[in-house]
Amino acid sequence: MKGASVTEKLVALIDEREREQARLARVLHDRVSQVLSAVGLQLDVMRMDFREQAPGIVARTAEIQALLESVIEELRGLSYELNPSIVERAGMAFALERLVARFRDQTPGPIRLAAERDLHIAVQQGAVLYRIAEFALDNAVRHGAFRSAEVLFRQAHNRAILEVRDNGAGFNVNETENRSEGGLGLLLMRYYASQSGIRLGIHSAVGKGTIVKASCPVEQEQRQKVENA
Repeated sequence: MKGASVTEKLVALIDEREREQARLARVLHDRVSQVLSAVGLQLDVMRMDFREQAPGIVARTAEIQALLESVIEELRGLSYELNPSIVERAGMAFALERLVARFRDQTPGPIRLAAERDLHIAVQQGAVLYRIAEFALDNAVRHGAFRSAEVLFRQAHNRAILEVRDNGAGFNVNETENRSEGGLGLLLMRYYASQSGIRLGIHSAVGKGTIVKASCPVEQEQRQKVENA
C-alpha cells in the first residue's frame, strides 16, 4: 500500500478486521449454533425413548434444552454484531438496535433509539450509516461524558436521516480534526461518507454536546411509496 494516505491505511486495517469478524460470525452461526441445535434434537429423541423407564428425564431434558436455546440465541446475536453485513442481512433498524444495546452496556447514561423499520436505502450506504453511528457512539462513550444520548433514523422528504445526539462535554470540531493525535473517529466518518455519497455534518461545542447527522437518498421504491401516500 505504498503511497497510500494514513486514512486509507486505517480503512484497510478496519476492512481486514471486519473480514475476520465476518469469518468468525459465520463459524458461530453456521457451525456452533447448528451443532447445539442438533444436540437439542437428540435430547428430544432421548426423552421420548426413555420417558417410560425414567419419568424424571422429561423435566431434566427440558431444563437442558432451555439452556441450549438461551446459548444459541446469544451466539446468533453475537454473530450479528460481529458480521459487518448486519445491515444487509437484518435491516438498518435491527442493526441499530443491536448497536445501541451494545453501547448501553458500556455506559450508565440512557441511550434512546427511534428508528423507522420500513425505510429502505442502498446496501452500501446503509453499511456506511451504520459505521457512522458506531463511530459517533464510541466517541460519545469514550470522550463525551454524556448524561443521555439518542440515535434517530427517519425519513425527511426523499432522504434517510441518521442522527446521533448526546448532551456530553462537547468539543471544538475544527481543533480536534486538525490535531495529529486526535479526531480519528471524525476522520474516518468523513472518509467513509465522502466515498459513499453521504452528506455528513458534525456539530459540537465545548459544554454543549454533539450532534452527528448523516443522510442519503432513499431507494426508488421507497420514494414511490411516499409520493403515492
